[in-house]
Amino acid sequence: MNLRFFKHWLTDPATVGAVAPSSRYLANAMAEGVEAFEAIVEIGAGTGVVTDSLIRRHPSAKLIVFELANQLAAELRGQFPQAHVVGGAFHENLSVLRDLPAKTIFVSGLPFRSLSPRIVEPTVAAFAELLHADKARRLVQFTYQPRVPFIAPKGLCWHRIKTVWLNTPPANVWHLSSKANGRRSGAVRPVSTRAARAISSHTPTP
Repeated sequence: MNLRFFKHWLTDPATVGAVAPSSRYLANAMAEGVEAFEAIVEIGAGTGVVTDSLIRRHPSAKLIVFELANQLAAELRGQFPQAHVVGGAFHENLSVLRDLPAKTIFVSGLPFRSLSPRIVEPTVAAFAELLHADKARRLVQFTYQPRVPFIAPKGLCWHRIKTVWLNTPPANVWHLSSKANGRRSGAVRPVSTRAARAISSHTPTP
């Protein structure tokens, strides 16, 4: 197991929300399609497994990385000097995102099911504001259960993209975007708010 991951898990397991670091298979799935965007914002980068895949996929993109744990953030700065790494809570540092281009993709590794509501609620509100700013924007998020990460804010819709069986444990990759954008793409069947609530209430918490 990644030693940095294990040390952080021992210190604050709720903000980790996993029993093992993301595999390269999950990281690659999270990074699929980022080439179509001008900027990438990663939230909850942890030890940088997904960050590495994002850079490999789109090395020329503007990359902003958020990591709550200051020690991990410091290590990420040394590991990825081309990225702008922000240490601290995402929702408390939104001023960094003031000049984002319209075509920005957000990639989140936050464990919403284990985080405190005081972090989840402002974070979801921030995602909603950022995604509503342009219909081309998208949030990529994964879960360890076949349920939406959180209830989609008004005007947005979740799409389950794929299941990564080679991850430990297996993980589902989701996209959150404008409902209008989802109808245009037609690639994946959206999950309605009613279905999302039903899935959420009948699936055990990881």
